[in-house]
Amino acid sequence: MGALHEGHLTLARRARAENDHVAASIFVNPLQFGANEDLDRYPRDLESDSAKLAKIGIDALFFPQVDEIYPEGFATKVEVDGPLTAVLEGAARPGHFAGVTTVVSKLFFILQPARAYFGMKDAQQLLVIAKCVRDLDIDVQIVPVATVREADGMAMSSRNQYLTPEEREAARAISRGLQQAEARFAGGERAAAALRAAVAAALEREPLLRAEYVSCAELPTLREIERVQTTALLSLAVRVGGARLIDNVWLGVQKDAVPLV
Repeated sequence: MGALHEGHLTLARRARAENDHVAASIFVNPLQFGANEDLDRYPRDLESDSAKLAKIGIDALFFPQVDEIYPEGFATKVEVDGPLTAVLEGAARPGHFAGVTTVVSKLFFILQPARAYFGMKDAQQLLVIAKCVRDLDIDVQIVPVATVREADGMAMSSRNQYLTPEEREAARAISRGLQQAEARFAGGERAAAALRAAVAAALEREPLLRAEYVSCAELPTLREIERVQTTALLSLAVRVGGARLIDNVWLGVQKDAVPLV
């Protein structure tokens, strides 16, 4: 959606390295924002974004206006139904994923790419898009790309711009909690409650943070589990000041074997 940071640019570089031609799209999609969310104040800087992508060597930048994507009389949605979109971000933001899958499907139909690159920070989005592509037989390969983090471990996000210095310092507890839980997993811990508790304990030490959820769910279904058998997604959503931040770690997942469907 623009306001490009190093996480986005990593996707662009990966695509540039693996394909003959690369297009990027920038579109702040109103269909995926709910009431009282940050659509109006979401950061936009097309001139800067264009320059960053040009430096990487992107061949084309697609930045449509809202009425081009949703013309007058638009009445069609693409929606992944069932438990995958009913939990976590789907439960917290009703209608969000219908907005995501509708606009991403339209972008796929318009641009017809062979591959599309998505960050693993937006884990549920990645899983939902992969299922949508499989269910509709859309001829595109979904390529997951690992989360890019700041030097202190915090996941890069356009919404980090909302944070005051004090809030930014407190938000470091998000990645710290995930890292502590990941270390426990590496040490042999498989009880989901213990892994969730490790994350929650780090968040509770920061009074500026308010956790909406901490989840330990199987992949790729996102069903909450009692024990991690092979792989799992440990994820959270946290309110800090005027920002809502999400982050995760993929437990037991090899870089080239991400379980999407």
